[in-house]
Amino acid sequence: MKKLIYIVVALVLIGAVAFKLIQNKKEMATEAAVAEIKSEAISVQVAEPKVGKIDKSFTAQGNFQPVQTLSLLSETTGQVQRILKRKGDRVRRGELLIQVEANTANADLATIQANYEKAKADLGRYENLAAGEAITKRQLEDARIAVTQFQAQLVNARQRVSKTRITAPIDGEINEMYVEVGSYLGMATKLYDIVNVDRLKLNVKVDEAQVLLLRKGDKVQVRADVNANDTFPGTVTAIAAQADASLKYDVEIEVKNQSQNLLRAGMYGTAAFAIADTRDALLIPREAIVGSIQDPSVYVVENNVAHLRKVKTGTITQDQVEIANGLKTGEKVVQSGQINLRDGLKVSIL
Repeated sequence: MKKLIYIVVALVLIGAVAFKLIQNKKEMATEAAVAEIKSEAISVQVAEPKVGKIDKSFTAQGNFQPVQTLSLLSETTGQVQRILKRKGDRVRRGELLIQVEANTANADLATIQANYEKAKADLGRYENLAAGEAITKRQLEDARIAVTQFQAQLVNARQRVSKTRITAPIDGEINEMYVEVGSYLGMATKLYDIVNVDRLKLNVKVDEAQVLLLRKGDKVQVRADVNANDTFPGTVTAIAAQADASLKYDVEIEVKNQSQNLLRAGMYGTAAFAIADTRDALLIPREAIVGSIQDPSVYVVENNVAHLRKVKTGTITQDQVEIANGLKTGEKVVQSGQINLRDGLKVSIL
């Protein structure tokens, strides 16, 4: 039995050693392949950042928000009898949304109405008696006060009845609902969230040089990032008087949505500000950018070695990108051939 155990242990040890040798062989082959790649110079084309004229037009990104949004609260008490509008429905101002049980309110109204009519009749009789000096001035004054009090109660009773019919206070779309038929409403019970997306505002941030180029009322072309083919006319409606902690200024752009409501609150959008003026800028070809425009980098060639470097971009045109920080004139950036590049690889310039 012991001999069998020894044999099994020996086989396990031999297997482990063999596995380790195979792994080492694979690692050595990988390292050799990497070394071979690094030893080969990758052919690239380069370009130098150059100062050129660029118009002062610029773009800025932000989020679409509704110009008008409302949380509708109950102004009455009672049980919900009918719900006429639900989540996702479009509503118009004054349109009936919910009918609340109104029997008690109607009964109170009828009682107060009767008391008011009686008080008016009593006042008429008292005025006739007062003309013949059959009653005192105090009695006549009390009759007039009674009419005024019942009239105020009648106004309140009519309002309580009207509030059992809950209507939409604004045009919009029901984004969320919080009650169902049979729910008992208290004062200030939350009923709906209503959002008006017929008009939206795009809030963007611009730097100190850009904010000086803008005025309230400026016309702007706006598009949603999810569908860049459709553009919408916008108008600058507000410009911040003070920068935030990042030295950016808030700019609010109002956009009229199309009848199909192609824009939705919360979407990312881009505003294009057209400025009829030019300025000097450090420019590189757009194809030299590695990664996204939101997180851009370039390969800078030094002593035939490519180094990946983060840069900060400014205005972007169809074929050129402004470099606001990270490069200077005279440096060489890879314009084409980046697909095979890694940081630190040798290159040969075509």
